[in-house]
Amino acid sequence: MAWKPSEISDQSGRTFVITGANGGIGEQTTKVLASKGATVIMACRNTAKAQPIADAIDGDVRVAALDLASLASVRKFADSTGEFDVLINNAGIMNVPFSRTEDGFETQWGVNHLGHYALTGLLLDKIRDRVVTLASVAHKQTPKLWIDDLNYENRRYQRNLAYAQAKLSNLMFARELEHRLEAAGSGKRSYGVHPGVSATDLFTQTETPIDKISKPFVRLIGHSPAHAAYSSLFAATDPDADPNTYWGPTRWFGSQGPVEPSPSTKLSQNRDLQRRLWEESERLTGVTYKF
Repeated sequence: MAWKPSEISDQSGRTFVITGANGGIGEQTTKVLASKGATVIMACRNTAKAQPIADAIDGDVRVAALDLASLASVRKFADSTGEFDVLINNAGIMNVPFSRTEDGFETQWGVNHLGHYALTGLLLDKIRDRVVTLASVAHKQTPKLWIDDLNYENRRYQRNLAYAQAKLSNLMFARELEHRLEAAGSGKRSYGVHPGVSATDLFTQTETPIDKISKPFVRLIGHSPAHAAYSSLFAATDPDADPNTYWGPTRWFGSQGPVEPSPSTKLSQNRDLQRRLWEESERLTGVTYKF
């Protein structure tokens, strides 16, 4: 039988930090974990939007300011956060017009990958159990990882490829983190998951007429945000989940379905590129992990 959130055991006494929890998959993940007795910290850029959502959820749900487009904000959040059990790197933006973060990074890569790389590294000694990072079926849409120009300094910006590169980076980061944790003999684990396709606000950020038709179309081929949260919830709570498996739905080319071992590209499994991506992320953010 397919895994369902009803299988999650009592999470009382456990604390989860979820980035971008003020809507979509992050909000649904928060609701389920809170219903199981967990303390949930919604780490969000828009705290004004997040607070009413938190107030409407029964349980111990808190809101904290975190802007992944700002390394200063990432460091401030990390400095103010105590020990907790699970970090869910959920926040993301998709197919936005070209811009740069306050630190000069291409925004999709800067927010989706570099912000989470820095956040995880700064929090690693405070995490008791595991890290879950959301990638995407979109990681399959890029033919390569432009390791010598990850930040779009010398090539034409293509928003769909920029998003695909960011989500490929998420998956490669999750895998490289797991390799390094294992090598260090750590009991902590790192998971890469994908949620399938769901009609969240990710599909309304392009600032083009496509924004008006994307969500209705996605509803036809994907599944609800509540179901899209299953992958994150499974990896975050199941004691037997294999961290070396890419978890996510597999039906309709990965758009929907139960949580299963999901295929990923050979590119995402390239150990040399995983290592080089890590080294570039470390150089650009100035965040060095201590295992």
